[in-house]
Amino acid sequence: MDSAHLINQWLDEHHITEVECLIPDMTGLARGKIVPRHKYDPAVGLRLPEAVLSMTVTGDYPDRDFTSVADPDMKLLPDLSTLRPVPWNKEPTAQIIHDCYSFGGEAVDLAPRNVLKRILKLYEDQGWKPVIAPEMEFYLVEIQPDEDLPLRPPVGRTRRTEAGMQSFSIDAVNEYDDIFDVMYDWCEAQGLALDTLIHEMGTAQMEINLDHGDPLQLADQVFLFKRTVREVAIRNNMYATFMAKPMQGQPGSAMHMHQSVVDIASGRNIFSLADGQPSPAFLHFIGGLQRYLPAAMPFFAPYVNSYRRLSRYTSAPINLSWGYDNRTCGLRVPHSDPEARRVENRLAGVDVNPYLAMAASLACGYLGMRDKIDPSEPLSGSAYEQPHQLPRHLDDAIDMLLRCQPLAELFGGHFVETYAAIKEAEYREYFDVISPWERRFLLLHV
Repeated sequence: MDSAHLINQWLDEHHITEVECLIPDMTGLARGKIVPRHKYDPAVGLRLPEAVLSMTVTGDYPDRDFTSVADPDMKLLPDLSTLRPVPWNKEPTAQIIHDCYSFGGEAVDLAPRNVLKRILKLYEDQGWKPVIAPEMEFYLVEIQPDEDLPLRPPVGRTRRTEAGMQSFSIDAVNEYDDIFDVMYDWCEAQGLALDTLIHEMGTAQMEINLDHGDPLQLADQVFLFKRTVREVAIRNNMYATFMAKPMQGQPGSAMHMHQSVVDIASGRNIFSLADGQPSPAFLHFIGGLQRYLPAAMPFFAPYVNSYRRLSRYTSAPINLSWGYDNRTCGLRVPHSDPEARRVENRLAGVDVNPYLAMAASLACGYLGMRDKIDPSEPLSGSAYEQPHQLPRHLDDAIDMLLRCQPLAELFGGHFVETYAAIKEAEYREYFDVISPWERRFLLLHV
């Protein structure tokens, strides 16, 4: 039975009246079309302009056109494994993620989901399967339509805002039970495998962990989870924000990624030897991360705001030292049994496109294993005392990405050039804005 038949069967069984046909764009937002059920044919799919994949976060485009001058359509075909209900809609509504193809049948190289598939195929060709577990931090904030005013923490069930830092506080989480009860219900309805919920360091800053699994499925879940949490928050008269650094004086928000690799044939973790000791592949994976993560920085810190998060003494890395259970390092190896040995990449902000961040991290690790790159010695002290090893600004990061030929070979030169041009356009637009700090301190003082 083909996937189109199974999709139609599911839609009929659930009495669906509308279908949200989604693709993740370059920022990780949902683009696509809402189609009446009786007009949706999953065997045919639908069309969308390819230019959607070269849009900036503001909806603009780079100066240079990276798609065909004819501004063509691409064909969208549904992935059966992503078919889910939209639990917050009044009418029975389905959502399904689509993949992007040319009308000749080739995968569109600018589609972030296809980029991740391309990197996963490199692992498959070696007989390997990566495993990822993402951890997402986000803030709940008071609704504030005026962008010029700073964000404020929301009022909880006690009709008060949080006082001070409430790391790991159960009572502080319970302040927002109305939100999290619905969030869990809606995530369960969509098959999103939530693990733990904790209160993070910031005021009304939370962290949700997802169960480990296949990177493509986990990227899909992160994509859908962000959409879900925003919807729950708005219905409770507040925002959920995934900005990397939304509030002055508060910690930033990360998307840490725990990564391991298993041998497809045996199912064993290739990061451990038979005697339980770390394997050469484990060390080479870390070595690849250390060498190539700086050049891949635009995938982990994609906006000007992203770099505000990366500073000393804030549980955010400034370099790529690695260590055992050392949270000051950019690369942390948690305590675990040999079969669960993994590397936690702490570089990514939660503002990333999950498909591209996972693809980039796995690509760097793959290069390390392929080329047998040795890492530095593990660090037992504080990595905050070590020098900066990462780009400090988006424009520097873009330059490094464009100069990195090994990453261009894995991602495709066309994709890297397009992505860099999108980020350059966003940076130029930001740079045109005069900030309140400049008006306050420079207007009359210089």
